[in-house]
Amino acid sequence: MEVELESIQHTRSHKKTMPGSLIEIYKAHHQHPSNRLMHSIGIPLILISLPLVFFRWRVALMLFIAGWIFQLVGHAIEGNRPAFFKHTVHLFVGPWWLVRRAATAIGLIKAAAPH
Repeated sequence: MEVELESIQHTRSHKKTMPGSLIEIYKAHHQHPSNRLMHSIGIPLILISLPLVFFRWRVALMLFIAGWIFQLVGHAIEGNRPAFFKHTVHLFVGPWWLVRRAATAIGLIKAAAPH
């Protein structure tokens, strides 16, 4: 399965194969520090809301909506649309990106070498 990687500047496109390219596509759509911050807040809110729906559905709903608002504000700042609009698999890439980022920050994994 091939996924098209669109540059933020829309100057050209590259084709890469999964799974490594999914993170690269995600990174390409999340360059602005404010967008990354919004996702660092929004993704955990959404993830926390999922199991919470069984115990406190109103709180879960508020967290879920707030999480998506954070992410959409981030994309408005970045000036692009969420990647999952083209490929729904990107709904799962965001949490994976956040886990990798956190693991790198606390030293569990080594930072990727710059290209």
